[in-house]
Amino acid sequence: MSERDQSYEVATAYYLQGETMEVIARRLGVSRSTVSRMLKSARESGLVQVSIDPQRRTTTRVEERLGRRWGVRVSVVDVRDSAGSTARLDAVAGVAGALVSSMIGDDQSLGVAWGLTVSAVVERMPPKRTRGATVVQLNGAANTRTSGIGYAGDILAHAAQALDAQAHYFPTPAFFDYPETKEALWREGVVQRVLALQRSVDVALFGVGSYRGDLPSHVYTGGYLTAEDMSGLVEQHVVGDVCTVFVRSDGSWEDVALNARASGPTPRDLAKVPRRVCVMAGPDKVPALAGALRSGVVTDLVLDDAAARALDRIDP
Repeated sequence: MSERDQSYEVATAYYLQGETMEVIARRLGVSRSTVSRMLKSARESGLVQVSIDPQRRTTTRVEERLGRRWGVRVSVVDVRDSAGSTARLDAVAGVAGALVSSMIGDDQSLGVAWGLTVSAVVERMPPKRTRGATVVQLNGAANTRTSGIGYAGDILAHAAQALDAQAHYFPTPAFFDYPETKEALWREGVVQRVLALQRSVDVALFGVGSYRGDLPSHVYTGGYLTAEDMSGLVEQHVVGDVCTVFVRSDGSWEDVALNARASGPTPRDLAKVPRRVCVMAGPDKVPALAGALRSGVVTDLVLDDAAARALDRIDP
């Protein structure tokens, strides 16, 4: 019996026939740990696809209250208080990955904005077979240090693999040196093709960037902004960004100078997407999240309980 056939037999016995790992191990003459490894391999290869529909869970009172106050659908993830920043992000990303996967069906499109949070989410999206689905990069990732292809490309590749979808990349700078350069490139046919795909996505997935907290967002640590850029953002009272477009605490963004050079969709552009999933872990980014919510870019919010408590103390 081949290794794949044995994995199929083990997975069938465990998931469909309800046998325990101990029973399967005795029958096959192997150890329980071997059965456990075979089940893990079956899940990772896509032979077994475990699906949890997060939209069927019961809404809690805090979710109802935040949803009513901010006008969005809210999923709060309980994380132990002693959890570090990475563990907190992992827990939130797991819930968000299942939610995003449940939203995408055949011939639908997922728009993805790169970032630390989104990277964690797409790595935890459960495998799902779709027909004609696409994944579209929402913002450029190149800067003076790197092309951004490796970082953003890996994120898109994970999402596309999870959905069995085709990936469409957006090979442009995250920020242009001059607004005129961006305007000229936006007229090129190859760029307009991707821009059209961005406008047609059914679901957008993004995090909230912030230069505060234990895990500062990649846009602030990856060489995308100069010291002069950062000073300008502070002077203009920017609290964070969505898809590398900067927002203030009141949700305004139009007159932030750096946005004229940004490659990501504006809040006005994002608002045209039917479902817009924002994912955030940790209370340190809540001021930036409040600005994003006030800008109208979010329809679905996934965050941890500590962040939810902090957001609950802020007036919309």
